[in-house]
Amino acid sequence: MTRKQKRFGLIAGGAAFLGLALALVLTALNQQIVFFVDPSAIAEEPLEPGQRVRLGGLVATGSVERGQSELVRFSVTDGLAAVPVRYQGILPDLFREGQGVVAEGEMSPDGVFLANTVLAKHDENYMPREVADSLKEKGLWEPDGEGGGSYVEPETTAVSDTPTASVPATQ
Repeated sequence: MTRKQKRFGLIAGGAAFLGLALALVLTALNQQIVFFVDPSAIAEEPLEPGQRVRLGGLVATGSVERGQSELVRFSVTDGLAAVPVRYQGILPDLFREGQGVVAEGEMSPDGVFLANTVLAKHDENYMPREVADSLKEKGLWEPDGEGGGSYVEPETTAVSDTPTASVPATQ
């Protein structure tokens, strides 16, 4: 074996080792990555039951229903569609209707998003970046000239036929 062949073998072996290591890292991360989706994306392409995602949007006006033992039902809307959400636990103090929210969880077979984490905004000017970007893409965000903006609420459509999915249009 010539010196050139040994060098080529060493480089090929190193590249194969790095490729295998990269494949293992990506496989491990794929199980931990949680993608952000908005209600319109779910309406266009429904999620597989059990697929973990972060659902972002605004808490639909008039949709919050508090049940027994910290069970809360509400809808998340992006102005074009709404997704019913069920959450068991204590909501953040700043959770309110019409405010930005990000819920992490999975879609159940009956079309209800089962959240196990709910994040709410932390001041009047804050909107989760993913939610604000999604609203800007849909033309539902009016910039105020100071780096902030406000949501423009259009008619919404329900993603699911469940009673909590319907979101009344407000002015």
